[in-house]
Amino acid sequence: QVRLVESGGRLVQAGASLRLSCTAFGRTAAQPTMAWFREDPGKEREFIGAVIQGFNITRYGDSVKGRFTVSGDGASTVNLQMDSLKTEDTAMYYCAISSIVPPPTMMGEYAYWGQGTQVIVSS
Repeated sequence: QVRLVESGGRLVQAGASLRLSCTAFGRTAAQPTMAWFREDPGKEREFIGAVIQGFNITRYGDSVKGRFTVSGDGASTVNLQMDSLKTEDTAMYYCAISSIVPPPTMMGEYAYWGQGTQVIVSS
C-alpha cells in the first residue's frame, strides 16, 4: 500500500510561481514513476508531467511544456515547479504513482493517488 501527500497549493496572482511537493509513503520501490495531474470542475483529469525516480527521466503534457517542471529526489518525493501561472491553471492538483515506465499519461495507469492540493490563480 502507498499513501501520497501533496502540499504547496494556494492562491496566487497570474504571472507568479508556485512549487508543489508530493511525498510517497509505503511500498514505493516497485512504483518508480511519480506524476502530477490536475482537474478543474467539469473537465477531465489532465496529465501534467511525470518523472522516473532515480533516472531523472521526465515527460510532460502539451499544455504546460516550458512553464512547468517536474523533478524528483530519486526516492519518494516529486515536485512541480510552476512558473508564469495563468488563470486557466486554476485546478486541484493531484500526485500519483505508477509501476509503469516510461511514464504513462492515462489516469488508469496510476495505482495510487493523493488527496490533491488546490491551486487558484487570480487575475
